[in-house]
Amino acid sequence: MLNNKTIAVVVPAYNESSQIKMVLDSMPSFVDRIIVVDDCSKDDTAKHVKDYFTNNQSPIGIPSLFKDEITPTPYNKADVELWKKAKKEIDYFTPSEVLNQDDENERIVLIQHKKNGGVGAAIATGYKWCKDHNITCSAVMAGDGQMDPSELESICSPVINEGIDYVKGNRLIHQSAWVVIPKVRFFGNSILSILTKIASGYWHVSDTQTGYTALSNHGLNSIPLYKIYKRYGMPNDMLIKLNIAFCSIREVKIKPVYAVGEKSKLKVLKVTLPILILLIKGFFTRLWTKYLFRDFHPLFLLYNVAFLIFVSNSYFFYHLVKNFIEPNSKTPTDFLIIFIFLTISGFQSLLFAMWMDIQDNDHLRK
Repeated sequence: MLNNKTIAVVVPAYNESSQIKMVLDSMPSFVDRIIVVDDCSKDDTAKHVKDYFTNNQSPIGIPSLFKDEITPTPYNKADVELWKKAKKEIDYFTPSEVLNQDDENERIVLIQHKKNGGVGAAIATGYKWCKDHNITCSAVMAGDGQMDPSELESICSPVINEGIDYVKGNRLIHQSAWVVIPKVRFFGNSILSILTKIASGYWHVSDTQTGYTALSNHGLNSIPLYKIYKRYGMPNDMLIKLNIAFCSIREVKIKPVYAVGEKSKLKVLKVTLPILILLIKGFFTRLWTKYLFRDFHPLFLLYNVAFLIFVSNSYFFYHLVKNFIEPNSKTPTDFLIIFIFLTISGFQSLLFAMWMDIQDNDHLRK
């Protein structure tokens, strides 16, 4: 525990038999629960985790919220309905099984997916366990050992001591980032971070792709965990969902860790297009949900006016290009004037919308 608050670490693992022991052995003593989610591994990852079950008792019992029924009263109908909803929503997650005999009193909890769901699905399953057991701070550490356990306290402390909803590690601001991180990954991470800033509304987040995070209990209960993107776009989707829920965020400097025996399962070309589509869909979901349905804001109009202008302007742009390419053709003056006017107006509307977006979300940066 930290400051008498419960700490759990979700460890998504897929074919990590060579690394998982290092992760478990190095876990700090203040961690109350280690939730290993075996994403239907083809190796003996689960067997290595089960080896720890012989001496696995925890001094702290953490009962499930569903252990006892809620007694209805005239004033707690809302609480009863939320309790029922939380109990039923397990059906929407990747099918899984808890392999412990008594997970309420054991420190290492092993959850095994019955089919491969992806890293995002594994984290969502771990988050669900934490939510159902009312964990105060739920961190995530990869099963490949790429996250330094000595930095876990600095990741969790803002959640425990300051009430921050979501804390992300930031490798890019570490002095060794340019030396340690492979150049291709550094560049790709930077591009994705820029796009994720726009999509999520967290304009000051620099390292959007890191998975070393900590989430508050309020954050756990603010978003639909079963809707988290199931694969490598999960960190980007998580930011969008948390922003829609008005959750506060902070970045903490962490060191980049490579070459500790891990084997990357990321296929860049395969995931690039799905993540790009995810960001576009997430941006419009955030725009409509947060700035129209929940709380109307002028930036909703400015963004949409800009998009409508750019779509309309494509007609004039097409004819200008066509007239430029075709020999002996002349661009109509009125087409050129309209194109210039719409281009300036569109960019003005877009820039004002982005400026308002930055201002409106600045209070979420803590």
